[in-house]
This record gives sequence, structure tokens and C-alpha cells, in this order.
Amino acid sequence: MPDQPTRTVLERFPAGGPRGSWPADEYAATQRTQGSNAWVVMDLRSDQFLVVTDTPE
Repeated sequence: MPDQPTRTVLERFPAGGPRGSWPADEYAATQRTQGSNAWVVMDLRSDQFLVVTDTPE
């Protein structure tokens, strides 16, 4: 079985933000402009959006 890539959680955002507000996506976009390969995933257990990267921080 192949090894899973190590992911680092950069930031956590609650899923119940104001309508039309996308703070996790905005944070991930900022991180990408700074050279980090960041993207957003949903953690269903904690009901949060996580901004993660596959590079150790």
C-alpha cells in the first residue's frame, strides 16, 4: 500500500460563516500567492474547513 502524503493544517475555519464569505478560500489563495501549495478541505467530524498543504511548515 503506498504511503499517504503528509499534510500540514495551516488554518481552521468554522463552516457556519456569514453568507457569501469564503475565509478559508481567501486564506488558501493568499498562501498560494506566497508560494505554498495550499487548498481547502472539509473536516466533517469537526464541521470546519481546513486549509492544508502537502509541504511541512
